Amino acid sequence: MKLLTFIKEDRQCLGVKIDQGIIDIEAVLPSIVDNKIPSNLMDIIEGGSSAFGVLQKCIDDLDMTILTSCLLDENEIEWGPAITNPNKIICVGLNYRKHADETNAAYPDVPILFNKFNNTLTGHQCDIEVPKVTDKLDYEVELGIVIGKKTKYVSKENALDHVFGYCTVNDLSARDLQMRTPQWLLGKTCDGFSPVGPYLVTADEVGDPNNLKMKTTVNGEVRQNSNTNDMIFYCDEIISYISQYMTLTPGDIILTGTPEGVILGYPKEDQVYLTPGDEVTVEIEKLGALTNRFISDSSL
Repeated sequence: MKLLTFIKEDRQCLGVKIDQGIIDIEAVLPSIVDNKIPSNLMDIIEGGSSAFGVLQKCIDDLDMTILTSCLLDENEIEWGPAITNPNKIICVGLNYRKHADETNAAYPDVPILFNKFNNTLTGHQCDIEVPKVTDKLDYEVELGIVIGKKTKYVSKENALDHVFGYCTVNDLSARDLQMRTPQWLLGKTCDGFSPVGPYLVTADEVGDPNNLKMKTTVNGEVRQNSNTNDMIFYCDEIISYISQYMTLTPGDIILTGTPEGVILGYPKEDQVYLTPGDEVTVEIEKLGALTNRFISDSSL
């Protein structure tokens, strides 16, 4: 199932993508007898298989007339972030072999972890301001893992059983801020620096997360073109490793690193960083394409 968030009357609402369009779940609810369907994305994730099963049955049983009346055109909705309120946003750095190669970095012996915050979340087709404090804004296509159940000390063998779904993420990075100190946080946590979407795709539809094509285009030019099979630490290893140190909870999102092709990896004379007017699309097989346009900082 492809879940998403859209904005209606200044509220974040739950949608489900089907072939005919986007089902507005809130609009469906009045027609359901003995309604127990969560209408919030985080409630679906936290409700686990039970909540997901109720939602799936509701969609399967919908009368065609009701379905048609509750359908939205995805070209006309205002998108929200595919994950709306994670307890944690955990990121893995230098997790692709060719990306480490292009930046002349040694392959890490264990996953390099850092974090982001909810202020970085935004959605598909949302404008993102280029902060006035950076001159080196870079893109990073990344596979996002969304945790579906409480996870602590999980083995690598059982780790993927704890995944609710996956999504496309752009781990935007202000390289000048990132490299200012040994800690990367400053360059990773400006407002809007984690666009997520367009969909959160449930794990059953994705299959093996470490065999997905991924791509970034800037103003129509392909910049990154790789596969998640180039990861140094695979998804099951990452989840297991993090769970040894902290409890993962439903809705937590893990950004698993980016492949080669980032601006930072270009020769210095060829590094042209993102500026207002640029449009970036990051895309992962089975998960959809996430597009954002960059605009000037409104405080200027």
